[in-house]
Amino acid sequence: MTGMKENSDEDPESEPDDHEKRIPFTPKPQTLRQRMAEETTTRNEETSEESQEDENPDIWEQQQMRKAVKITEGGNIDLAHSSEFQTVKKFDTSILFPPVNLEIIKKQLNTRLTLLQDTHRSHLREYEKYIQDVKSSKSTIQNLENSTSQALNFKFYKSMKIYVENLIDCLNEKIINIQEIESSMHALLLKQAMAFMKRRQDELKHESTYLQQLSCKAETSTSGSLTTDEKTQWILQEIESRRAQRRQARALSGNCDHQEGISSDDELSSADMIDFQKSHGDILQDLKKIFEDVQDDFCKIQNILLKFQQWREKFPDSYYEAFISLCIPKLLNPLIRVQLIDWNPLKFDSIGLKQMPWFISVEEFMDSSMEDSNRHSSDKKILSAIINKTIIPRLTDFVEFIWDPLSTSQTRSLITHCRMILEHSTCENEVSKGKQDLLSSIVLRMKKAIEDDIFIPLYPKSAVENKTSPHSKFQERQFWSGLKLFGNILLWNELLPDDTLQELGLVKLLNRYLIIVLLNATPGPDVVKKCSQITAYLPEKWFKNSAIRTPIPQLENFIQFLLQSAHKLSRSEFRDEVKEIIIIMVKIKALKQAESFIEEHHLDHLKSVIKEV
Repeated sequence: MTGMKENSDEDPESEPDDHEKRIPFTPKPQTLRQRMAEETTTRNEETSEESQEDENPDIWEQQQMRKAVKITEGGNIDLAHSSEFQTVKKFDTSILFPPVNLEIIKKQLNTRLTLLQDTHRSHLREYEKYIQDVKSSKSTIQNLENSTSQALNFKFYKSMKIYVENLIDCLNEKIINIQEIESSMHALLLKQAMAFMKRRQDELKHESTYLQQLSCKAETSTSGSLTTDEKTQWILQEIESRRAQRRQARALSGNCDHQEGISSDDELSSADMIDFQKSHGDILQDLKKIFEDVQDDFCKIQNILLKFQQWREKFPDSYYEAFISLCIPKLLNPLIRVQLIDWNPLKFDSIGLKQMPWFISVEEFMDSSMEDSNRHSSDKKILSAIINKTIIPRLTDFVEFIWDPLSTSQTRSLITHCRMILEHSTCENEVSKGKQDLLSSIVLRMKKAIEDDIFIPLYPKSAVENKTSPHSKFQERQFWSGLKLFGNILLWNELLPDDTLQELGLVKLLNRYLIIVLLNATPGPDVVKKCSQITAYLPEKWFKNSAIRTPIPQLENFIQFLLQSAHKLSRSEFRDEVKEIIIIMVKIKALKQAESFIEEHHLDHLKSVIKEV
């Protein structure tokens, strides 16, 4: 240690005078090698900074290395003691550690393994996500490389958007004119229908009043003439004039088997006809002007559907995702209404819906849709939606305000159109509602006709025995008019429920009006003819089932009248009419009553009629 101190005292004297920092050589906690490295690094930095002042750095380094070796020889002992002391202190055996066994180690390893597996799975998910991102990026790159087709697609969608916007703007502008012309045509037809109805009811009232006055005059006095006011006289002359014209027309056509009262009596006077045709022509002229300033692509249904057909063929996914099948009926509604303005479903020669241009265009559009996918079935509902939204409301208006149930020609034409329309109505909720509204309107209109238009007066037998008397003629006309309505009601047997028709035709009309006239008539060929006509109007499907051996309950009164008439005729000279009555009873399934009558009157030759059933 003394040597070390002496050497250390000599060191500063041997150092150059220009060194200001004294180098420490006292041992420190760091190892000697670390201290040498630090000193060397520090000295190198100083040397680099003062390279111009110090010209012999290698000599100085050698001197320092020799001094370090000397210090190491004397310091190893101290270092050894210090290391031993630290080691003993670090591993003190007095410290207690927790017990360790195989289960604890195994548990820790499993926990560690679980954590590693979770981490691995997380990495796998991230890897898969990165793989998908790479694929998506490649696909995007490829789509971008094909930017030409994308530009064309964008151009098509943009042009389609502009076209639809222009189409909607055009229709919104024209819809007001369409509604005005619709209202004008509806008002014209309504005015005509109301004129016919009012004329019929007024003439019925005046003619009935005249006959009532005639009866009162005959009861009070047998002499003198009946005076009537000028209006009643003029009305009666008008009635007779029209009847004479119809009789003349029937004679020319060879129709001799006609009953007075069956005619609809809907002839217009020449002045009224001219006014009607002029107003009708003015409306049609206004109709032509609606779209005269519009291109065909915005007013022709065929051209509009062609635009959407191109969309469906080029980009079917976006076409069906946009629910175009729900939009087309709304877009076409104004244009279809234009074609329906001059359509009158009550005229026997009116064009059928299937022959209309809009119907043909819509059917072609639906037929051109592909059939290899279920989603394309949405286009198949376009026609039913149009019928429900546009056609049925139009038809319902005709039924409620213009249709005359006493007109057989109007009724047959209306039934034809209704049958076609209801066949194309699917079972959707909206379509079902429209259908029910239409059928309800038909039933209500027929009820109103029974209440307002059926009037069959009853006169004393002395007044009606003479078939040429005005009372007899008037009663006959009114009976056949009621029987005509009876037949018109039962023409709806394929469209309306059976119980509804039986309530209207059998209960409200046959049992309330027609039977009463028959009961007050003298049995004979004329009565049998009327009964045969009543039976002919009854739908065959009501009696077609051979298993049914009992009549319809609502026909019970009619059957009892047939039995009474048969009993009376069997005791008179009209024995041939008895067979006709039996045939009628067999047709309406009154088999037990017919068998009882045959046995009671020993008419064995008529049993074959029952066996044929």
